[in-house]
Amino acid sequence: MKLLEIRGLEVRYGGIRAVKGIDLEVARGELVCLIGANGAGKSSTLRALAGLAPAAAGSIRFGDREISSVAAFQRARAGLVMVPEGRGVFSRLSVEENLAMGAYARSDSGVAPDRERVFGLFPRLAERRAQIAGTLSGGEQQMLAIGRALMSRPTLLALDEPSMGLAPMAARRILEVIRDINRDGVTVLLVEQNAQSALALAHRAYVMESGEITISGEARALLADARVREAYLGETAA
Repeated sequence: MKLLEIRGLEVRYGGIRAVKGIDLEVARGELVCLIGANGAGKSSTLRALAGLAPAAAGSIRFGDREISSVAAFQRARAGLVMVPEGRGVFSRLSVEENLAMGAYARSDSGVAPDRERVFGLFPRLAERRAQIAGTLSGGEQQMLAIGRALMSRPTLLALDEPSMGLAPMAARRILEVIRDINRDGVTVLLVEQNAQSALALAHRAYVMESGEITISGEARALLADARVREAYLGETAA
């Protein structure tokens, strides 16, 4: 069952077409990755999906609703939540205050249990719950950004380059948690610079080049595809 369906999406910045009429879909419960070189249009796609960049053309359907003209905060309240590139934590607020901001639209009794669930996923955050977010390491800030997103109880979690700039061990931990989040029932759309790790994690994948989707299919098949291996995994075709 499709949770997200994008058809003919275009994103423009002035006269530049960053995204050139792409089609993309994500089924409920899937983990789908979008890979490609810097400047391919991946982040612009996620920004348009989240309502942070206007769609110049095309449609975005989330669940049973067309959301192309829906405000970003309404998309988040509907369950479409994005973790932006660069983490974007509230640097002057504590860890707990950042998590509370993720639940700002909620008034149900599940907020406290969800906070403890986040602390279970990220024990370092539990140890630093009173610490100011701006003083955390890069990996800890990424954990906090994901935890904050989880506090809104997303139906679809979109993540933009979550391992960028992190030490290998921290990056590996972040990707493991993303896998666990998906196994717990959250649908995930992942933009990730580490193509091999993303493809090993995902069910399906799309390859984006110069604003267009050029290859798509099962992630395992793309991991073995000679074109993908040469372009994104640093292997030369025989």
